Amino acid sequence: MADEKSTAPDSSFGGAVSRRLMSLDALRGFDMFWIIGAEDLFHALDKISDTGVLRAVAEQLTHEEWEGFRFYDLIFPLFVFIVGVSLVFSLSKNLEAASKAAGKAAAIRRVFRRSLLLFALAIIYSGGFSNNWPDIRLLGVLNRIALCYLFAGLVFCFFRFPGMVAICASLLVGYWALMTFVPFPDVRPSPGGAQAIAKETGFTNVAQLNLKSTHRISGVFIQGVNLANYIDQKHLPGKKWDGTWDHEGLLSTLPAIATCLLGVFAGLLLRNRNIEDRRKVLYLLFAGLAGVLLGHLWGLQFPVIKKIWTSSYVLVAGGYSALLLGLFYLVIDVWKWQKWCQPFVWIGMNSITVYMANNIIGFDRLGLRLAGGDVKRFFDDAVAAGFGDLIAALVGLSLGILLCHFLYRKKIFLRL
Repeated sequence: MADEKSTAPDSSFGGAVSRRLMSLDALRGFDMFWIIGAEDLFHALDKISDTGVLRAVAEQLTHEEWEGFRFYDLIFPLFVFIVGVSLVFSLSKNLEAASKAAGKAAAIRRVFRRSLLLFALAIIYSGGFSNNWPDIRLLGVLNRIALCYLFAGLVFCFFRFPGMVAICASLLVGYWALMTFVPFPDVRPSPGGAQAIAKETGFTNVAQLNLKSTHRISGVFIQGVNLANYIDQKHLPGKKWDGTWDHEGLLSTLPAIATCLLGVFAGLLLRNRNIEDRRKVLYLLFAGLAGVLLGHLWGLQFPVIKKIWTSSYVLVAGGYSALLLGLFYLVIDVWKWQKWCQPFVWIGMNSITVYMANNIIGFDRLGLRLAGGDVKRFFDDAVAAGFGDLIAALVGLSLGILLCHFLYRKKIFLRL
């Protein structure tokens, strides 16, 4: 699983796509940067300085409870989008082999192997078999990435660009149609009431729901009361993140695959040698802006909701992802301003590794072990309330970055 060659590995999940596309490694690292501790810095700063600007930034580094979009709601779909960009480069080498049939077979084997390995890692990430059934989570963040890579990779192997576009559009429109028109039982104990079914309101298992309800509804997008959540309540086995349904549930995986396909389209653009680099940037920026605007427009009927990955959310998140990719590509690969992004490159080339490490050891917890307790209290008393949290967050984040730098310097790139 370790690749110690002198050249950067080619990976859809963690390694560099090529030296020419440093921007993609940097963007992947920028995405992971927030997950491994950068968000804690701003929450700590918010405690120190009660200003409107820092409060607004700290708020953007939390998820929307349900409807709406904040910066932190972009972190997950951005990574799925990047997986789509990367698979274009990693699979094209096989598909363009001298023997087309053998090349396609090799690409398909790679897609299945990586998906299975990542899905296995996902089970371990969620606790593995440390708990008894049914307290084992079968779907989660890495599970969804594995499924998106699997289906988007297969679509890329078997279809040309027009077919891929048709499949992507069908996923988005089809999901909207299912969520809007297909009736399902209102599982609330008091059908039609204002109470939402969610962990936060006390409903922690499906036994508390009225799954035998004869009151059928459609076109409803209440938290816990919508078609996607009902399918999880009825058919998703194992542990559900929100007690009775899961953020990464069954039906909402369909539009997530479309997010990965949007990344594939961006990858095809970047790989096209017949288009000048600056024009590629313009295409990405234009497509990104169009996606954001169209997504919010669609959101007037089909709200922008991350937790059920609505089609409008796909367009908004995909739009912002394209905008970020366009800016990173312009600055890093076109203008060649590259020194500033080196820490992001270190992180991006071992993204899955650092994600798993953060889950197992927890850089925030490690930071508290080194700068918590009396150390934290000293800074809180000597400087300002909350300054100890800032020091602990800096220590934890620095340890994560140092781990990535060590792996990069030793040319150790762990990949699937």
